[in-house]
Formats: sequence, C-alpha cells, structure tokens
Amino acid sequence: MNILSIQSHVAYGHAGNASAVFPLQRMGLNVWPVHTVMFSNHTGHGSWKGPMFSPETVAEVISGIEERDVLPTCDAVLSGYMGAPEMADTILAAVAKVKAANPRALYCCDPVIGDTDRGIFVRPGVPEHFRDQVIQHADIITPNHFEAEFLTGLNICDLDSAVYAARNLLAQGPKIVLITSLVRDDVAADTIEMLAVTAEQAWLVSAPLLTFPTPMNGSGDATTALFLAKYLQCQDLKLALEHVAAAMYGLFKLTHDSGSRELQLIPAQHELVTPSLLVEARAI
Repeated sequence: MNILSIQSHVAYGHAGNASAVFPLQRMGLNVWPVHTVMFSNHTGHGSWKGPMFSPETVAEVISGIEERDVLPTCDAVLSGYMGAPEMADTILAAVAKVKAANPRALYCCDPVIGDTDRGIFVRPGVPEHFRDQVIQHADIITPNHFEAEFLTGLNICDLDSAVYAARNLLAQGPKIVLITSLVRDDVAADTIEMLAVTAEQAWLVSAPLLTFPTPMNGSGDATTALFLAKYLQCQDLKLALEHVAAAMYGLFKLTHDSGSRELQLIPAQHELVTPSLLVEARAI
C-alpha cells in the first residue's frame, strides 16, 4: 500500500511526518512524505528554526509525484497540522487528484487545532477552515476531545455526549470518526479512552493513563498514522481501534520510563506492530 502523507516535519524529535512516517513504514506501508514545513524541532520546545513552505511549493512537489503516474496506486492521503487555510486548499486539491486516479483511496484527516491543556494553538482562521471546509471531504477524521468539541460546538462530558458529537461529525461527510484522548466525568482519572464511530458501529477502548511533565508533541500524528495503517490492512474498525490504543500505550510507556521529552518511536518500534498490552474494545 502507498500513503501520501502531507504534514509538517522536524529534524530533531518526532512531530508531523517525523512522527507519522515511521509507524506507517513499520506497519509495512510505503509512504510518500510531503513536508509543509522543515523545522529544526517541534514548537513545544519554545524556539525552533527552519522554513515554512508555501502552498505553491507543496503543490509543485505533489505535481511531480503525479507526473510519475503513480497516483492510481495511492491508497490513502494523510494530513495533519496545516499552517494556514491556503495549505488546506492545496491538500484538498491533492486529495481530489488522488481520488480521481483511484476512487477507492481514502482521505484521513487529523484536524489539528488544539488540546485541553493549551487550547487552540494554530493560526487564526485554521480551526474554522477545518470545521467549515476540510472535514467534509475526509473519509476518516481523528480529532481529540478538545477538537471534537470545537468542530461540533458541543460539550462532551460523558459517553452519550461523545457518541452524539461523533454522529454529528459523521453527518458532515466522514465515514469514520475516531475521538482520541477522550475524557469523561464518569471514568477513573487514571484511564484514557478512544471512541471510534461509523454510521453502523460505535466502539470504545480504554488504556491506562500516563502523565508527562509537558505535553507529548507528535502523539496525535502517530495515533492517526497507526489507526489508518491498521484499518487499511484489516478493514475492521474494532481491530484497528484496539491496535492503536495498545500500540500508543506501549509507545507512551517506554517514553514515560525513559524520561524523554520526545516520543521514543524507534526504541518502541515493536510496540507499534505487536503491542504488549492486550485491550478489548466494547460495543456502544
């Protein structure tokens, strides 16, 4: 399988494509990475260097891939952080090209907007563009708890409200909604959940919650990549959900034990493919 991954990139550490490409490859998928930025490190460090590429530059790279006549073999387009609304338009144009060449190809969009710890951390206009112009074109979206609330305008406090929000998002176009880092008032504080919903199914999975001194940048990028890879391989929502929950716990556990500020993707590579933790999703 071939994945066109259009995301930011960092040289040091793991975020954007630097967090998504290796899990995809480790799962056995071929990746065509297109970088929207080339930073020295992720912005969670407070300072960084490197350029942000223009939408025109990104479009030129994608056009070069198209000229290789390989878009009919592309199984999915993956996108994450978008620096500006104009970049979103470029990515959607790439999705349209891929789907025209291969109607079976999926578009998996991680609508990176913010999180409960930091609020909105993207540029003005980007959250609204995700909400009003982007998610309607996606087959799979993977918002976290905070992003699901923003995209729907709904408060998520329990399982019913989480499922209702996911159904609201499905009504806008996506076929699969994965809400990550789900936090509910009626669940133990040492537990973290993910909820996967389609028009016919809803599955919930839980894993132990590990806390870090600072937010673990790049974790959402790895989560989306692993979920997409497993779903493409098995076409089974429950199995894909169980795999990503267990794999991310294994990655978090090794990172937590190491005391590192960066995700330990390489040392935890076996966890990405064959997680040690066994979890079972339950139907909702």
